[in-house]
Amino acid sequence: MSKKTTYTFVANCGAGMEDLVLGEIHGFQGTGAEKFTGGVIWQAELESAYRVCLWSRFASRVFLEICSFTVCDADDLYEATTKVKWTEHLSEKMSFAVSATFAPKTVLSHSHYSVLRVKDGIVDSFRSQGLARPNVVREHPDLNIHLYHQDDLATLYIDLSGESLHRRGYRASTGVAPLKENLAAALVALSGWTREISSRDTFIDPMCGSATLLIEAALLWSDSAPGLSRKYMGFSKWLGHDEALFSNLVDEAIEREEAGFARKWPRFIGYDADPQIVAVARENVKRAGLEDKITIKCQELAHLQRPARQGFIVANLPYGERLADKGQIKFLYSGVGKLLEEHFSGWRAGLFINEPDLADTLGLEVKQSHKLYNGPLACRLLVGYVQKNPSKPFFLSIDNNLQQDEGQDFANRLKKNFKKLQSWARKQNIFCFRVYDRDLPEYNVTVDIYDGRILVQEYQAPVSVESDLAELRFSRVLQIVRNLFQVRREQVFIKRRQRQRGKSQYQKKDGKMKFYNVREGDCHFLVNFTNYLDTGLFLDHRPMRQKIATLARGKRFLNLYGYTGAATVHAAKGGAALTTTIDLSGTYLKWAQNNLALNGFSNTHHEMVQEDCLVWLKEARTKYDLIFIDPPTFSNSKKKKRIFDVQRDHLELLRLAAVLLENAGEIFFSTNFKGFRLDDRVSEILTIKEISQETIPFDFQRKRKIHRCWHLQKK
Repeated sequence: MSKKTTYTFVANCGAGMEDLVLGEIHGFQGTGAEKFTGGVIWQAELESAYRVCLWSRFASRVFLEICSFTVCDADDLYEATTKVKWTEHLSEKMSFAVSATFAPKTVLSHSHYSVLRVKDGIVDSFRSQGLARPNVVREHPDLNIHLYHQDDLATLYIDLSGESLHRRGYRASTGVAPLKENLAAALVALSGWTREISSRDTFIDPMCGSATLLIEAALLWSDSAPGLSRKYMGFSKWLGHDEALFSNLVDEAIEREEAGFARKWPRFIGYDADPQIVAVARENVKRAGLEDKITIKCQELAHLQRPARQGFIVANLPYGERLADKGQIKFLYSGVGKLLEEHFSGWRAGLFINEPDLADTLGLEVKQSHKLYNGPLACRLLVGYVQKNPSKPFFLSIDNNLQQDEGQDFANRLKKNFKKLQSWARKQNIFCFRVYDRDLPEYNVTVDIYDGRILVQEYQAPVSVESDLAELRFSRVLQIVRNLFQVRREQVFIKRRQRQRGKSQYQKKDGKMKFYNVREGDCHFLVNFTNYLDTGLFLDHRPMRQKIATLARGKRFLNLYGYTGAATVHAAKGGAALTTTIDLSGTYLKWAQNNLALNGFSNTHHEMVQEDCLVWLKEARTKYDLIFIDPPTFSNSKKKKRIFDVQRDHLELLRLAAVLLENAGEIFFSTNFKGFRLDDRVSEILTIKEISQETIPFDFQRKRKIHRCWHLQKK
């Protein structure tokens, strides 16, 4: 067989990558190239196929067509196989293997039996010429033969690649849900990254996993042939192989790579929260020979900052199956969008997602959307530019000229409070605060601002006030609130607070859970206005959360009775080395996980434990530097068959917590039980300093007994 013969080749690839492979083949001297779903077919001399095996970033395999024939059954397949001149392709001393791919509609229905008939045909072809039969082996045979069958047409190919071209040879191990190298290369290329990109640009993967995107981006920019590091090519023992031709192509590839490495390089930076995954990524980068070109850092997504003026941010965002709870994904996407808006305005971005319906949460001005598959998962690559962070109005405005026939005193008080508090809140970067707290006896309500939304809570009127009058006053309150703040009805939420007994205080009200995103400093939280008695964010604990954030850097933080994890988020944002959040409610822990995801934190360093805190403390062994304890006044756990009473049980609670406290550690203990008295025996194990007044925020100064708080340390 002449080395200058024109052959028919097929390169297959993942669905959605056909145009990329077609573009490569046009550059590899291919003629008559045509794409089909999952591949490209073309005619060329052998050099073209060699270039694909050596240079293709996107193809999976390269096949050389031997022959095609019509078959009605497996016997036809056998007969046709025996007539092939197999001695042009392999010798009796070589080994071979046969694989098969069947289209959905075929005459032959059993692929395994068909493979056996092809093997028999090859072996018998040798025997009929008086030659010894070549051996059949599974792993790395001297020649791979592939059968493709569609309708009644069977085609035999030589697999020139031998194994999938995505196996570049640099990846020793992978992280969770790794990308194949050729898919990663496609994401990089479709995001707009080319070898012409300026060295002033920076390429960032904020959730880099095993660093595949970074390595492929570096190989593309440096003009490095992906196949250079492969140790096995399917054509190396094939009798039609032109070793001199391929050797020349390898020399050319080495020269091009050396020229690429001699250029001034852009920065390539990858981040991952998991130190074990970071170690894997660094090892892969080293195996690729790029350890001085790619930097891998162990860092949470939440701490991502813009390292340069311009660049690309390309990421394979976690899918639902990569998270502890698939529901986290929409909050993670929202968190990613906020980080991009805040820090990467104007950057080019390529975000690979499995939830296209959530694309709008990413803050990306999408210019292109590419449908690609990661294994069986249909995904989308969204390509575009990060939009500028839209200027969100800081607070509501009010109608200064509002006049009421009834309730003018309430309107005046609300107006006065708001003006005073809004000025303070602007300076303190506070978006959620209390503006009215039962200031006037006849208007027994609280009014809270939640980042542009308003929550009005009515407290149970004294028995001396008739119910009709109480209802009239509350209706008046709602009317004044809507008119004063000039808001739509759906921006005002109502809660009616009555004295709760037993389990009723914790029961979820009927209706679908709906969350709203609110800001607190540089953190974001999910609040709910309709399903629970509380919103998920205790406004009076704002100073305590801020204090935790300032103390948390590098420390191990324990949040007992963690509720929705607001204190945990602040600790994580403050740089806590790890956090542990304990709560008996699975609903609240899921809420806490979503709050962490919304702020860009993974599950790697932030543990959620569903357990009774007293039970957990008795079994725990990990030491903590910072512990926050904000227990309920009273709770009745049917599941654990125990009743918690903060007055009765706080001594045991603090004793157990002290066991887990590092010698220089700190405990912050808080309660909103008005009649609470700290047990004198606590002073036997801990130094005590009451800090209640310094933890009461400015917007709660009218009700300074909203909670009490102590700072405790080991003696």
